[in-house]
Amino acid sequence: MALRSVVLQGFRRVLNLKGKLPVIAGHKLLYSCNLRCRMCPFWRRKDEKLMDLEEERKMMKKLADLGIIFMGFEGGEPLLRRDLPEILKESHDRFHTTLVTNGVLLKNRVEEIKNYLDYIFVSLDGIGEVHDKIRGSPGAFSKTVESIKVASKYLDLGISVTLMRENLDQAEALVELAEELGVAINFQIEYDYSTAEKLSPSREKLRAIIERLLEMKVNGAPIINSREYFEALLNSWYYGKSWECKPWLTINIDPTGKIVLPCYVLNEYKGTLNVLEVNIREVWSSFNWEKYLKCNKCALSCYLEPSLFSWTKLSSVRNWILNTIPSIISSII
Repeated sequence: MALRSVVLQGFRRVLNLKGKLPVIAGHKLLYSCNLRCRMCPFWRRKDEKLMDLEEERKMMKKLADLGIIFMGFEGGEPLLRRDLPEILKESHDRFHTTLVTNGVLLKNRVEEIKNYLDYIFVSLDGIGEVHDKIRGSPGAFSKTVESIKVASKYLDLGISVTLMRENLDQAEALVELAEELGVAINFQIEYDYSTAEKLSPSREKLRAIIERLLEMKVNGAPIINSREYFEALLNSWYYGKSWECKPWLTINIDPTGKIVLPCYVLNEYKGTLNVLEVNIREVWSSFNWEKYLKCNKCALSCYLEPSLFSWTKLSSVRNWILNTIPSIISSII
């Protein structure tokens, strides 16, 4: 993956970074969605006033001035927004830009957005009817796979999988499908939100799948998650050796412009401070991040992968730049 100049400039900033500041941004463009995924709480929320293009532009300028390197857009379903190409262009001028989509509408809109993305993630949670049942829409699987075939001609693309009870036994088949389609694949583990169905997988069955995915990763399967990602989950969730979570490295912003603190999952993506009205440096420096260092409750790549990264290990630097950047941004489903 080639790194554009905006990213290289950002890395220079990170090398001189003092104190706790974010380098990654995630932004929900809306909550509305054309699917009804069983494990997702967000389509169940009503959209308030969304940020318009000018507000999006002001937000991105502020984030760029702060030193953000990576920008990931999600929803809901981002492709429902008519002004998505304009928003992505503003981002692509400033950041390494990615998008998460369920893929149903992608085939018909890829021409509009292909020049403004560095990477795109398409959610796929099973083969055939398994995916359709999870996503609450008959025929979704075939539409999504067709979109993957079309979009991968123009964009670096990864399948994004949420592992849960319903699809745990299809993890290997999904890796094989990714290989067949010539794309990469990234895994998340279902988090039980209070307002969605509780579909988190059983502890022992999940362990076997994590071990198998780690083995496949080591053997060259196109799995985006780093080897250290899987090892950290095994060490923490099964052997009692926790990783140190660094949630301050990622800033999440909801559709109205509210900053989500301390992280994506603990308050179920709810914020109070408007990104356009506050000094982010002051918010970050005054927030009590230390109380979350041993959290380890979720397995979102946007928190776990950068938390494991170390500038002092050359192998870690190389792996992160070449292989892990997509995983960091893909994690929000």
